Amino acid sequence: MADHDGDREAATGSLLDKISGKLHGSDSSSDSDDEKDNQSHAGAVKARIYRLFGRVRPVHSVIGGGKPADIVLWRDKKVTAGVLGFATAIWVFFELLEYHLLTLVCHVLILALAISFLSSNASIFLKKSPLHIPEVKIPEKIVLDVASALRIEINGALASLRDIASGKDLKKFLGVIGGLFGLSILGSCCNFLTLFYICFVVLHTVPVLYEKYEDEIDTFAEKAMGEIKKQYVVIDAKVRSKIPKGTGKQKKTE
Repeated sequence: MADHDGDREAATGSLLDKISGKLHGSDSSSDSDDEKDNQSHAGAVKARIYRLFGRVRPVHSVIGGGKPADIVLWRDKKVTAGVLGFATAIWVFFELLEYHLLTLVCHVLILALAISFLSSNASIFLKKSPLHIPEVKIPEKIVLDVASALRIEINGALASLRDIASGKDLKKFLGVIGGLFGLSILGSCCNFLTLFYICFVVLHTVPVLYEKYEDEIDTFAEKAMGEIKKQYVVIDAKVRSKIPKGTGKQKKTE
């Protein structure tokens, strides 16, 4: 009798364990389903967020990726700081100190040749091995790649200008005219070297700031683009209203 009671208790315990296991399993599966639903909902919300210029890829991919993008986005702070420091030194030499390019190149060559010549002759008296001067050559592949890249970019710019000048897109035309007008005003305030340096500094500061605060900037840009579209519709309607419309029918002559 005691054995039968023990068997019943064991069967009842195993049955309870199975039921609790199923309940826990269903709870965990429901939790995982809820988590998946939340992730999919978050992904859908993120996909609906407005991105500047219709961007769908990360900023790193948009600006080309690779080592240049790492430098622009300060992935390697030492390299980016070195590049900016070199550009700043060039600007200081030519703009603040009013150095000329030919003068700077001649002075650098004089200094390099003098150091090399003196060290080579001093090694004879000091009985040391002469200074090894490395052979410097510009690889042909690099020159061809740079020339090919420039050709592609110039042809693309010419094709864009031709498309804008054809009068098909008023919005793009007004945007280019406004950009060129702004550059002309900026160019009248400073020379080409200063303008190039400003663009170089902007290139190494604006993308990294945009990547850091992209959600706030995209929200503001969405509101601004909505207002610009409203103004464009008004201007476009006024321009079209002034264009005379033809009758579309010609009188038949007998």
